[in-house]
Amino acid sequence: MSEFTHFNEEGRAKMVDVSDKPETVRTALAQSSIRLNKEIYEKITNQTMKKGDVLAVAQVAAVMASKKTWDIIPMCHPIPLTGIDLSFSWEPKEEDYILHIYSTVKTKGNTGVEMEALTAASVCALTVYDMCKAVDKGMIIGPTYLVEKTGGKNGDFKRIGEVE
Repeated sequence: MSEFTHFNEEGRAKMVDVSDKPETVRTALAQSSIRLNKEIYEKITNQTMKKGDVLAVAQVAAVMASKKTWDIIPMCHPIPLTGIDLSFSWEPKEEDYILHIYSTVKTKGNTGVEMEALTAASVCALTVYDMCKAVDKGMIIGPTYLVEKTGGKNGDFKRIGEVE
């Protein structure tokens, strides 16, 4: 039998059986970003983008995506999410701006929500790109990463240091 839980006895991928894992409160915080030019920054912050309120639409897209993570990541379990929250901050960078995206996802269950938080942050950035690409296609997405997680057998995780 393989020591890796995501492979069966034939060495093929499988969805891990989590039925014996204890049900605990689990949270995950993920971060992504999108670098964009001053014109897009001003259109987003002044809510003058032709497609509408970019951050509001991106936030809803992120929530929807988080709830469907199991549908797009093959080995993810369909789990009941008890909370999803998105927040944003701006960072001026040389001639551009970076929109930092933070997604927090929570559940009470027997598997974690890291993938749901990462999916939310990623789709949020992709939605910003989609809504602004008519102005400039040169936007840069990323990095996207897990900031912290709580709960579960492996315990808590907190990233130390900056990610560039």
